[in-house]
Amino acid sequence: MGPVALRTPRAIVRPRGPRRAQMPSGHRWRGAEPARVSRDATDLDGRLAEVHATIATAARRSGRDPRDVRIVAVTKTFPPEAVAAALAAGLADVGENYVQEAAAKRARVPAGTWHLIGGLQRNKVRVAVRTFDRLHTVDGAALAAAVDAAARDAGRRMPVLVQVNVADEATKRGTAPEAAIELCETVLRLPGLALDGLMAIGPAVDDPEAARPGFRALRVLRDDVARRVGVELPHLSMGMSDDFAVAVEEGATLVRLGRALFGARRSGAWREEG
Repeated sequence: MGPVALRTPRAIVRPRGPRRAQMPSGHRWRGAEPARVSRDATDLDGRLAEVHATIATAARRSGRDPRDVRIVAVTKTFPPEAVAAALAAGLADVGENYVQEAAAKRARVPAGTWHLIGGLQRNKVRVAVRTFDRLHTVDGAALAAAVDAAARDAGRRMPVLVQVNVADEATKRGTAPEAAIELCETVLRLPGLALDGLMAIGPAVDDPEAARPGFRALRVLRDDVARRVGVELPHLSMGMSDDFAVAVEEGATLVRLGRALFGARRSGAWREEG
C-alpha cells in the first residue's frame, strides 16, 4: 500500500471530536526525527480509508462482518502525536511492543485501549499490568503466573491472549501448537487472568498468500482449544501491514497495523527527555 500525503498536521497536534487527546509539553524525540509523525506517515485519514476498504473486501469474501475486525494501531517508535492522531481518526486500539515506551506515551495520551503486542519480560510484568488493557503475548506458564500475581495485586483481571509459534520458527516467541491447550488450561485456572484467544506472528514472506497456512492453523487451533476447554475464545490476533487481508479472510479479529497507517517506522524508540 503506497504512501499518501498528510493533508493537515493540525489533525495530529489538535485532534478534534469526542476522542480529543491533549498533548502535554515536555516530550521529545530522541534520535534523528523530531517529536512529530514523520513526513512519510502522511495522510492518516487516507491510509485508514484504504485499510477499512481492504478489511471490508476481505471480510465479505470470507462471509464475515467487517465490524468483527478491530484495527490495533501500532505506534512503536512513533511519538505520542501518532497515538493522538490515531484516536482522532476514530481508532480506539493502540498497540505497543515495549513496556517502557508505552508507559511514557500513555502518561501523555491516556485515552484508548492499549495492547502489548511484543514479548514481555518477567521483570516488566508489573509495569505492563499498570500500562496495558490487554496482553497478546503470554507464551508460558511462568509468565502467566507472574501476570496473574501482578493483576491480582493491582485489583484487576487482565485480558490475555496466548501466543503460539504456529510455524515453529526459532526466531519467534510463542508456545508450540501442541502445548497450547495445556497453557490455555493453566491460564484459565488463574483468577487474575481472562483468556481472550490466541495470537501469532506470521512469517516474513514476499507473497501474503504464503502466510495463509499459519493463519489458518491458528484459527483451527483456536477452535479446537475452545472446544476442548469448554470456553469461548473470541479473539485471533494475527495479520500485520503486509498480510492483514489474508489474516482477515482466515478469521482475524485483531489486526496489528503500523506501516499501513503511519508509514515507515522510525529508527529508534521514542523516549521521554526531561
